[in-house]
Amino acid sequence: MHASTHPKVQFQLDGIDVYVEGSGGTTLVFLHGWPDNERLWDATVAGLKDQFRCVRFTLPGFDLGKPERTLSLDEITASVKNIVQVVSPDQPVTLVMHDWGCTFGYEFLGRHPSLVDRVVAVDIGNHNHGSYLRSLTAQQKLGIFLYQFWLALAWGAGRYISTSLGNWMTRLCARAVKCPAADADLHWRKNFPYAMLWLGLRGGLKGCLRVDPKCAFLYIYGARKPFMFHSPQWLTEMAAVPGNKVQAFATGHWVMLQQPVEFVACLRDWLTGFNR
Repeated sequence: MHASTHPKVQFQLDGIDVYVEGSGGTTLVFLHGWPDNERLWDATVAGLKDQFRCVRFTLPGFDLGKPERTLSLDEITASVKNIVQVVSPDQPVTLVMHDWGCTFGYEFLGRHPSLVDRVVAVDIGNHNHGSYLRSLTAQQKLGIFLYQFWLALAWGAGRYISTSLGNWMTRLCARAVKCPAADADLHWRKNFPYAMLWLGLRGGLKGCLRVDPKCAFLYIYGARKPFMFHSPQWLTEMAAVPGNKVQAFATGHWVMLQQPVEFVACLRDWLTGFNR
């Protein structure tokens, strides 16, 4: 799934290894989601680093090579802020985010809008809007609840019963949702955001700000899924804003892995064609 080579760590901050590649006037900060790490963006960074400065890191709690961490929403947002301010102290950055990276990225954007110039969000839109919930059928709502609550329980099983059980539950769910990650990456520890959502771990996510991007916004989503993570109404509203773009791909949830060349081309076209 990932390239064999990997860049060197540029610096460490808050116990997080940060990688910086490429150069250019625009700094892209990449945020991955479940059950990935910063290597999710290997092909994307390889395709963009000739023109853009690409910064990526594994979100705290997702790095299996480090001690277990279950940070609160405030702590995760603070870590993202600290990294952004170090890599681009004088100019706002462009966020490129996927899955839970979107949830944490939207929160960072809402709290610190002056630090963000543009946003590329992949597959997670207005997840905390009432209009999103109303757009789902009862069957879709049940499907979302079942896989998310299962992963929350898998976190609890791994934390309090056994690693083997937690990992087995995680891998069973991952296969059901066609997750492309290798078994070695499917660990119960990475399920902590679902435990935050459904079990209130570390204060939960009820305090999340409403998703409301005011900056230039590119939204990419995979159209071949049993349910979406945005409402059609929100999609139309976002696309109608000058400078914004909405792009569907004939993929599942992991667009950047399933159509990497087309994904990079879409990002490059929007980033270079944007008129300030």
